[in-house]
Amino acid sequence: MEDIAYSVQEVKEKIVQTFSDVIFDDDKMEVRRLYMTADRSILFELCKFMKNDLGFCHCSLVSGVDRCDRFQTVYHITSYASNITAEIVVDLPHDEPEVDSITPLWGGANWHERETFDMFGIIFKNHPNLKRLLLPEDYKFFPMRKDCPEGGR
Repeated sequence: MEDIAYSVQEVKEKIVQTFSDVIFDDDKMEVRRLYMTADRSILFELCKFMKNDLGFCHCSLVSGVDRCDRFQTVYHITSYASNITAEIVVDLPHDEPEVDSITPLWGGANWHERETFDMFGIIFKNHPNLKRLLLPEDYKFFPMRKDCPEGGR
């Protein structure tokens, strides 16, 4: 794809045309920042569209959040041509914390997803090497979960 620069509004409009169920937080929208929430069932296709059709070429963050009633994965994806960073938040049920890996799109997501798995126990389906990154393989807890026992014991 050639480098075409889009405004935040143009990126939003193109995403809405293809993914009508993506929710944008217009109150947070800035000149170079876009905030959205997407269902886990469309995350991979949304990211693929953003990469292939909108020039988002870099994933700088994949992280987890434990909201007690659900988990979230948070993604920061950047288009250098447009000078825009998009934040995508995906809700995951506490009893099934699984979402598609975006590592096939951006290799840099690999370690971010592994760290999120290691700390929160979120499963990234189709990840090429989803195993603990910081803690021993036999460690039984996920330390960033709010239900983790104190001291991890």
